[in-house]
Amino acid sequence: MANHQQAKKRIRQTARRTVVNRDRRGRIRTFVKKVEQAIAAGDAARAMDAFRAAQPEVHRGVTKGVLHKNTAARKLSRLSARIKALQG
Repeated sequence: MANHQQAKKRIRQTARRTVVNRDRRGRIRTFVKKVEQAIAAGDAARAMDAFRAAQPEVHRGVTKGVLHKNTAARKLSRLSARIKALQG
């Protein structure tokens, strides 16, 4: 267990950030799941709307440090490709 004041403070800060980051990651997963459900249903229009809503959430995850930028780009690219395949 931490004995120094700064180490104790860092533990408190980490606990707070962990909660925030977990919520943010869950929010991103929810938006992505809505896109995947629309794709599975075969509804291209609904999938595109959900994708447009998910994009800013995923990018926000990058700016907040929850996701790596390449991970976000890969996720969005793959979702986009699946939607495009659904349309054409």
